[in-house]
Amino acid sequence: MSNVKTPLREIFGFNQFRAGQQDIVEAVCAGKNVLAIMPTGGGKSLCYQLPALLLDGLTVVISPLIALMRDQVRALEANGVAAGALTSANTQKETDAVFAQLNDQTLRLLYLAPERLASSGMQSLLSRYNVQLIAVDEAHCVSQWGHDFRPDYLRIGELRCKLNVPLAAFTATADAETRQEIIERLFDGVSPETFLRGFDRPNIHMSFQTKDSPRKQILNFAAVRKGQSGIVYCGTRAKTESLSVALREAGHSACHYHGGMEAEARRQVEMRFAAEDGLIVVATVAFGMGVDKPDIRWVAHADLPKSIESYYQEIGRAGRDGAPAESLTLYGSDDIRLRRGQIDEGLAPPERKMADHGRLNSLLGLAEATECRRKTLLAYFGDEEVTCDQCDLCDNSPKTFDGTTAVRKALSAVLRTEERFGAGHLIDLLKGNETDKIRAFSHQKLPTFGVGQELSRQTWQSVFRQMMGLDLLRPDVKRYGALCITENALPILRDQYRITLREESERKHKKRSQVRSLISDENAPLLSALKSTRKALAEAARIPAYIVFNDKTLIDIAEQRPTTLDDMARINGVGAKKLALYGMAFLSVITGDTDRVHPNRRKLSGHSDGALYDQLLEAQTSLVRGELGTDKPMSCSASLLAKITRMKPKTPDDIAFILGTQKAERFGDAFLDVLERLS
Repeated sequence: MSNVKTPLREIFGFNQFRAGQQDIVEAVCAGKNVLAIMPTGGGKSLCYQLPALLLDGLTVVISPLIALMRDQVRALEANGVAAGALTSANTQKETDAVFAQLNDQTLRLLYLAPERLASSGMQSLLSRYNVQLIAVDEAHCVSQWGHDFRPDYLRIGELRCKLNVPLAAFTATADAETRQEIIERLFDGVSPETFLRGFDRPNIHMSFQTKDSPRKQILNFAAVRKGQSGIVYCGTRAKTESLSVALREAGHSACHYHGGMEAEARRQVEMRFAAEDGLIVVATVAFGMGVDKPDIRWVAHADLPKSIESYYQEIGRAGRDGAPAESLTLYGSDDIRLRRGQIDEGLAPPERKMADHGRLNSLLGLAEATECRRKTLLAYFGDEEVTCDQCDLCDNSPKTFDGTTAVRKALSAVLRTEERFGAGHLIDLLKGNETDKIRAFSHQKLPTFGVGQELSRQTWQSVFRQMMGLDLLRPDVKRYGALCITENALPILRDQYRITLREESERKHKKRSQVRSLISDENAPLLSALKSTRKALAEAARIPAYIVFNDKTLIDIAEQRPTTLDDMARINGVGAKKLALYGMAFLSVITGDTDRVHPNRRKLSGHSDGALYDQLLEAQTSLVRGELGTDKPMSCSASLLAKITRMKPKTPDDIAFILGTQKAERFGDAFLDVLERLS
């Protein structure tokens, strides 16, 4: 169990762990209770899948979505690992196959939805199958006030106690409060060994834009990235449908997804997204937790997300393969009013509403940031050491101005109108526009009437939006969205604090000159050919293309251009099972050679014994007609060479026992020389 890197290479095809993975794997293998908070795409699943292969028994994985479970089972099976899932989507044949493997004790990982734990029969059943570990994916679902709360997650702690086995919980979304909930509900309040890995996803470029013809903004963003897989998140079901139509009319392959669709229609979208390159899914947040597609190249938010955690989880669905990815978030004053209203009108207790406003404040602070977004974002999660050239603010530093005077004028206008009006009326007041509404309330007589004429209406709109984003003003749902002053604004009113705002004219998004290429122009044709081969293999096997190899692995193949199976075996992501299944197909694309390597030699690809086999074959070739080249031709079969490679005989008698006397006389000394030289 100490050498965890052997199955890492041979089964999963990885040459090394990602940052933090090895410590977690070793803690899980040592039988410790573990809580690991890792960024989306940081390799959480490997941290329980690898120990499952090293432990002597069954690992039960609790996962919230059927699509996610089925994806992981398919990926494990493609790597030669015995895995199965018991879900409501199973056919009877699939369920029978899982129980057959359970009964003959060959199944290594069993995936279950938390709802399965509601049955006492399931808990009793698991007690019969030598469970060694419980792994909990998306552990934040145990948080009762989280938006992903799943009541049956509360039964996991009970299962852990009943089976008396270690539990490893994983999540990408857990602030300090949620972490404490996880510890209390899954670990009975006893702190497990906790791994809080850096939240940074440096491969994801982040950008925000204020809404200005939002449909056009999304279409422009997608146009520059045409042909790449992407997700567009929308706040309403209707918008997902209309925007997907607009994308198709613009020439993209696009479809919509939301919770109001029939189950079969949703399943079809999930299957298309898994299988098709370059598909855009326009979705509500109902889409995504079950997405394990590693090569999503971009995520766009057509509307402001609910919280900073939601935002980071959703953009984290891009670039899971570690290759460059991009995100764009659109937002405006209406989004802020909507999100504030959803919190205020919810059923949560006051303290929870206060916490939810705080989370939204953090997201709005990120949207209205005046310096590096990555620094602002990761500071929320406790990461202080941050370097960044991967956000719009680092690309183009914004111009700022001292907004203290403007903000104080705006706050004064809110107070003098008794916090009863929205931004439009307040801007008319500040600009000195004597509208019917201004006259109806005699607001032209107020001292603040016309004090803001030096700023344009557009600038005042920006000021009010930034004030809402900085939680100086909040819309009051009981007063139909009228703006009210918060406690955060009081120090500015008292001239105890000065505030910096951004110049709206500089906030226009500068289109990036080109999409960062994942591969050089020289290697692009080969990558295209490799993708075509991958597509054909995936369709034949009825699996998503990325289960064969993900984009990052294909890029490595295109750049390194392996010419032998041994070379191919050294590519990151190429394990032994996939090498045997797909290696020759991809080699033939590179070399144009369709000759097949003998199966006995193919089994040794990527191992040191492969070189030994090749040396034995070379020695044999030189002696086919004897030392002088005049004898009758003689050779050893591939199976005999493989047997010598495996047994490594040390004496002439050992060689003769394997080859027989006649062949031993011809090849024995040469084979022994090779064995001694490479031992």
